[in-house]
Amino acid sequence: MVAAVSILTSAIFMVEALEIPEGVREGNEKLVLVTPAAGAKLSALTEREQKGDYLRVKITGGGCNGLSYKMKFVAAPKRGDILVRSSGALILVDTKSALYLKGTELDYSDKMVGGGFKFSNPNAKSSCSCGESFSI
Repeated sequence: MVAAVSILTSAIFMVEALEIPEGVREGNEKLVLVTPAAGAKLSALTEREQKGDYLRVKITGGGCNGLSYKMKFVAAPKRGDILVRSSGALILVDTKSALYLKGTELDYSDKMVGGGFKFSNPNAKSSCSCGESFSI
């Protein structure tokens, strides 16, 4: 547990020191809030995967409710992205996805059944039981 706290503390320090690239806007946790559990897991995955320091969260058409969440690690933001720093995580959101994500919380659970990353989106009128798609 001490190692996880140390990693998260180091990640938060690095996130706060990061300069915002030109063409990228600074967002805040009113757009996407990452819980400490999700932040710790993202920090560990960032180190293990080594695909980039940023997590791109995107809304695409699809899934059983019409819209679905997509996440992937990327090396750098794109012009027009919104950068949110939360619980040591660097979250990138494009402007179109931001319309659907406002107020969303990203959490993580390591439960055997029903574990993994979970989005809690106050804009969703309905969502599927797996939590991977929703409708507005």
